Amino acid sequence: MTNRTGYAVLAALVAVVALLVAGVHAVTDRPAAPPPPGAGGSADAAAPASVGGWAGTWAAAQAAAEPGTRDGFAGTSIRNVVHTSIGGARARIQLSNEYGDTPLTLTRASVAVAAGAGAPAAQPETMRPLTFAGADAVTIPAGRTVTSDPVRLRVPADTDLLVTTYAPAPGGPVTYHPHALQTSYLAAGDHTRDTEGAAYDREFRSWRYVTAVDVWSEHAAGTVAVLGDSLTDGTTSTPDANRRWTDYLALRLREEPGAPRYGVLNLGISGNRVLTDGGAEFPNNGPSGLNRLDRDVLSRTGVKAVVVELGINDILKSPRTADADAIVAGLRETARHSRDRGLRVLGATLMPFRGHPAYTPRAERVRQEVNERIRAGGVFDAVLDFDAAVRDPDRPARLHPAYDSGDHLHLTDLGYHEMALTLDPADLKPRAQAVL
Repeated sequence: MTNRTGYAVLAALVAVVALLVAGVHAVTDRPAAPPPPGAGGSADAAAPASVGGWAGTWAAAQAAAEPGTRDGFAGTSIRNVVHTSIGGARARIQLSNEYGDTPLTLTRASVAVAAGAGAPAAQPETMRPLTFAGADAVTIPAGRTVTSDPVRLRVPADTDLLVTTYAPAPGGPVTYHPHALQTSYLAAGDHTRDTEGAAYDREFRSWRYVTAVDVWSEHAAGTVAVLGDSLTDGTTSTPDANRRWTDYLALRLREEPGAPRYGVLNLGISGNRVLTDGGAEFPNNGPSGLNRLDRDVLSRTGVKAVVVELGINDILKSPRTADADAIVAGLRETARHSRDRGLRVLGATLMPFRGHPAYTPRAERVRQEVNERIRAGGVFDAVLDFDAAVRDPDRPARLHPAYDSGDHLHLTDLGYHEMALTLDPADLKPRAQAVL
């Protein structure tokens, strides 16, 4: 969550940029620009009742084993800060030891609503111990995940939760998501149920062990899962401000009339590719989009629609894929597997990157060929034309200056906001599927 001054500044910037980018699209063609997400959680109104269901409110794709953590964080409380997209009246937490090579024993864990934006302190009345099959302690085998028992907790939408774990003995290496853009905290000793947060005197910016939060909601109709790379992960967006494009999308789905009331799960991994695993050269890039689809998307709670934002790293990262047919075939396979589960599948065009060190004319030709195939249909149920939304109209191989973070590949907060405006919420709703 961000402060009110931040909203005013960003809103002013949006107004200025709207004038600058009039050559890209008419301002009247867009909904009014929302303030940044995090303007304060609005709690779900109802307690658990006879109607409702589970839906994902937050998730992160685990990318790798964290370097230098073979002994884990023995004797340390790890307090992860995560941000909800939808609210509910109960919660359950998923923890992962996927990249560990020994069993991980957690003797205590908890969940609470944060006392303030990004703070390690909790609202005292919200502190809940987590149990696993009724026990405080749980041992997660190497390569496995575990889900807590549900807890009664009024979880607000658009707010920070604190998920805290404590392991008394070594159990590494730590399974993590390296680019959280969110400050979390460490404390020596078992402080899982502390509410004041004073013991949490060390900071980190990854997510350790925690991989999903589900809520029981009477109002949410499901979840949209976004499979992506660093552009979905939110690289170069403002840290601790929840200004990834998926955060702006979550705001739209909460507030816009007619939009499906879905939770939004950001399953981006920086450096991720459609076809190639990160491997030894790029371990933090995670498994390929195809290889992690089941784990990160199809297994998530309440998923009704999938957004695929992948392909640019296949072109840019070594070993480069200079074959547009291969990239499109991988995207089509991703869509087919998702569609086989009855899900709507939206796919994004690849955004410009001229000026980036990896740019070459050949790479640009591959990008254009992939985009032509995506726009022509036959790959996804609906297309998000991110390329058209953020390119410079005078130099279409480049990002618009207002959206370029400076590295000519990743975006400013305004650019991520523009990505979210590109999606038509109606495209997320179930319908008769296209014949592809």
